[in-house]
Amino acid sequence: MKAGFYPALGTPIERDGTFIPKSMAEQIEQQIAAGCAGVLVMGSMGNGTYVRNSEFRKVAETSVEAAKGRVPVLVCTSDISIEREMDKIALLDGIKGIDGVVSTVPYYSGLSQEGIFAFYNEVANRSKYPVYLYDLPVVTKTPTLPATVMRLWKNPNIGGIKSGNLVTQRLLLRSGEMPAHFDAIFSNIDEFDIAYKFGVNKNLDGMFSATPKNAKIMYEALAKDDYKTAGDALDNILELRNFWAGTGLLMAAFSQAMTLLGCPGWYGRDYEGDIDDETKEKNKALLQKIGEI
Repeated sequence: MKAGFYPALGTPIERDGTFIPKSMAEQIEQQIAAGCAGVLVMGSMGNGTYVRNSEFRKVAETSVEAAKGRVPVLVCTSDISIEREMDKIALLDGIKGIDGVVSTVPYYSGLSQEGIFAFYNEVANRSKYPVYLYDLPVVTKTPTLPATVMRLWKNPNIGGIKSGNLVTQRLLLRSGEMPAHFDAIFSNIDEFDIAYKFGVNKNLDGMFSATPKNAKIMYEALAKDDYKTAGDALDNILELRNFWAGTGLLMAAFSQAMTLLGCPGWYGRDYEGDIDDETKEKNKALLQKIGEI
């Protein structure tokens, strides 16, 4: 996994949950054109735990076909037990081009660190694909602590960790023991430019799905140590994120943005409502202001 930005892609669906392959393929094409280092399919922004079982394989298959081996493709398989996780991984059998599966710890019940180790270690032992840890305590109730990660990375089929905890990233990078097969991917977008300056340079977030132009500007600037330009681009992305969050219907605002970008569909959950016309106008104006449309 090389340095750069990794979009957590949205999953375009009809309101009945039916997947829209053409829209997904266009989204991936835009991201590759912007210079992404890889893509995550059906992560948090992609509503992975909400995708219909009938559509799960279709989303993964379409994504791999669209990427055409140009960038790594990771597929989120998060679920609430080892066996359910393995059922999801089995649904991917025969799809060539998946570079790894990403998983949170079971998100219904809290786990001890020993339970986290047992869960990930067993999934990695049985998975055909490298397993990437997804530290997301806001959902799972339990963080994956650095000491547990260091135990897990001894398993050769544990490919890395996605975490928004900068302290965890620092401790892992400074341990001097990180194996060559393991990648630390940072996911706290508010700190991306600062973290990059100190070597935390593999960054993943769902906002990149709707801001490929700003992501391109940001990471080209970071590679040149131009932190002013990079910071300005990140400010644009954060302004859009904050506006969406302020609507109370973030995924609905995201859906409109993706449609305006030429990737039509609904990107929210089936129980969520849409934003009103006034908010849609403000959303469009902001996307124009930051140069995405």
